[in-house]
Amino acid sequence: MALIEEGRVCIKKLGRDAGSRAVITKVVDGSFVRIISSVRPKERKCNVQHLEFLSEKVSLGDKDQLARVLEIDKAKLKS
Repeated sequence: MALIEEGRVCIKKLGRDAGSRAVITKVVDGSFVRIISSVRPKERKCNVQHLEFLSEKVSLGDKDQLARVLEIDKAKLKS
């Protein structure tokens, strides 16, 4: 699936941070990815069935763009 790629912006459908924006940071396998979300900016594992993919894509190296997409302060992003 071409939508499951690093930098893809998505919406969490299930879980504590349902409804928040997230960015895929790493593809683990066909079912799991590592994400950071606007509610919990610490990177963690997530099932791809819990995500709704958007057409947006961001560069993971650009902290300003990442913070703008997640609508959080740049200082909250972990390195």
